[in-house]
Amino acid sequence: MFAVVIAVILYCFGFVFLYGVIRLAVRQALEDLEVRRAQALRAEELAANRDRTFLKENAFLAGG
Repeated sequence: MFAVVIAVILYCFGFVFLYGVIRLAVRQALEDLEVRRAQALRAEELAANRDRTFLKENAFLAGG
């Protein structure tokens, strides 16, 4: 009987631990996604700025 009680307690604590690990992993993934979104937006802005600068310096290539 004692072994069954210990097994049930460990089983329940296992689920609580697993829930915590999954929650931590999801939170970390969402933070990484947010950082990557910001980096992608910044890269897009830099690329657009670089294109505008290039076209200003080389207007003959743009037909202007």
